Amino acid sequence: MRLRILFGTLGLIFGLALYALLVMRLAIAVLPENQLVQAIFYLVTGIVWIFPAIRLTRWMQDLPPVPDRFGN
Repeated sequence: MRLRILFGTLGLIFGLALYALLVMRLAIAVLPENQLVQAIFYLVTGIVWIFPAIRLTRWMQDLPPVPDRFGN
């Protein structure tokens, strides 16, 4: 269980850093110099990363099934 939390935390940190770099690179390459468009883009992309993070944190907290006394 502790290794799952460790790997999940490291994955979340590095994944978020990579995501932020990709979003910034995409914004530089595609977005116009309009502050409203940029604000909307960063608002949407700032919310989108939460959904994979939720799945990862749920995976980190899941307990493996414990066999009962009969080994099932």
